Amino acid sequence: MRPVAPPAPQPEDSGVYGPVMIEPGEDDTPPKNTKKKALIVAAAVVGAFGLLYGLDILVSSGNVPRGVTVAGVDVGGMSHDDAEKKLRDEIGPRLSKPVALKAGDVNAELDPKAAGLELDWDATIDRAGSQPLSPVTRVTSFFTSREVGVATKGDNAKVTSALEALRPKLDHDPIEGTIKFEGAKPVAVDPHDGQKLKADQAAGAVVANWASGNPVEIPMDFTPVKTTKEGVEKALNEVVNTAVSGPVTIKGEGKDATLTPEQIGATLAFTPGDGGALNVAPNKDKLVEAVGPQLKSTEKEGKDAQIVFEGGKPVVKESVDGLGVDWDKNLQPYFDVLKKTDARELKFEYKHTPAKVTTEQANKMGIKEVIGEFTTGGFAATSGTNIRIVAEKVNGAIVKPHETFSLNKYTGPRGTAQGYVEAGIINDGIPDKAVGGGISQFATTLYNAGYNAGMKDAGHKEHSYWITRYPKGREATVFMDSAGNSLIDIAFTNPDDTGVAIQTIWTPSSITIKLWGTKNYDVTGSTSGEFNPTQPQEKKVNKAGCSPSNGVPGFSVTDTRTIKDRRTGQTRSESRTVRYDPQYKIVCEPPPGG
Repeated sequence: MRPVAPPAPQPEDSGVYGPVMIEPGEDDTPPKNTKKKALIVAAAVVGAFGLLYGLDILVSSGNVPRGVTVAGVDVGGMSHDDAEKKLRDEIGPRLSKPVALKAGDVNAELDPKAAGLELDWDATIDRAGSQPLSPVTRVTSFFTSREVGVATKGDNAKVTSALEALRPKLDHDPIEGTIKFEGAKPVAVDPHDGQKLKADQAAGAVVANWASGNPVEIPMDFTPVKTTKEGVEKALNEVVNTAVSGPVTIKGEGKDATLTPEQIGATLAFTPGDGGALNVAPNKDKLVEAVGPQLKSTEKEGKDAQIVFEGGKPVVKESVDGLGVDWDKNLQPYFDVLKKTDARELKFEYKHTPAKVTTEQANKMGIKEVIGEFTTGGFAATSGTNIRIVAEKVNGAIVKPHETFSLNKYTGPRGTAQGYVEAGIINDGIPDKAVGGGISQFATTLYNAGYNAGMKDAGHKEHSYWITRYPKGREATVFMDSAGNSLIDIAFTNPDDTGVAIQTIWTPSSITIKLWGTKNYDVTGSTSGEFNPTQPQEKKVNKAGCSPSNGVPGFSVTDTRTIKDRRTGQTRSESRTVRYDPQYKIVCEPPPGG
């Protein structure tokens, strides 16, 4: 048998190796001894880490955790006693100083002692905590810090009270941006949001942060404004500076007026606009105030035609049409002139105001005869003064066809400024005094004159108590408060196509009112007997000047007016039932203090 020759050896540096045969079931997993080595190394690392962990816990046991700061002071890793000493040394000195507060745009200070603020040292150290057991936390503490803050002994009620005392300084209303004038020089006023202290939340913020050494941010409620600083500056630079750059000449009807820059500034009004803008516009009232007196002689006051009584007969006093500056129409042209730097003058337009009652109208109203009249008397001197003043005011008044006459509206306020004096009235059943007392007698006289003339009642109110000088069920009272507001009025409506004029005739003992017009009605009146009587009650009065009385029973009556129209012959009747209260039986007692 021939022997097989072995493979020829390959050169060592040939780089060619024979194929490697891998038997089925084999892989490339490291040998078991390699895995064992890895486990040994890992165990060694864990053991070393555990040893270090245990050693760290042993060394740091009882200390403040690493990385802890209290009110900005680093006490990490220190013993509790050393940490407290360091905190007392560094934080203590600041505790007696005023606490700085930052409240919106206002800075203030708070006295910690007055607010009952104290620092609880033990609780602060407790808050810093003990050593953590978590290995992760312990490792990260080498690279991080944690602020725990201080523990405060604070009385929220005292802190809130101290903050409330600061409210006048901390709170302020919103201030819209505007422009003010220092003489003729315009000055921008920057806008500021309004702010109000949130007292409850603010107390908590102070208690939590007062010892930090930093200003305490105080919670506030803010009210935003609409304007911006930029919007105000734009209005100042683009409009107002030009508006007051020189005088303005206003040409009137035969006379001119001149406005100085300072006066011009007073006629400008400023309001918030869109997008933070400040709108500038002319103020009509201020323009009238500045220019009106200079052009007064160019205007003419209009007057309605009036009826005057000469020789006992009505005579028409001619009307006068008014001529005045048309302020509304001139307002925008005036503002346009203010936007120019030269040719700063303007021709004002006027308007004619026709009289409400012209001479022609008055002559055609058919005011030619007395259609109703009435007289009352028996008033005191002070009441007579008031009756005379109101009579002079009303004398000659014209009530146009189908128009309503109101006494309170026609006279306006009836106070001391108009010449009225204090006179007797009945107040809650007791004699009293008030400015304008006695006007009710004029009202009663006017009501009866209208009653007899066939006028239509447009509202009146009888006295609560019957006064013997007036007809039962046919009288009226009036009342206006001190501000001139009408509370009780008398009014009548002229039902015809002809006019009515009111004539008043006053004497120291009587007042007569005549209505003049065209007599279209014949009027008669009748009053029922008294019914439903009520007895007076006793009332004790301890005021000076008290006058005792036995009282007067109350009752009801019905008045019926019958009106016959002369033009048609038709007759109609209208009735009104009036209830009068009993007047008290007055018993006078000594005033307080005898």
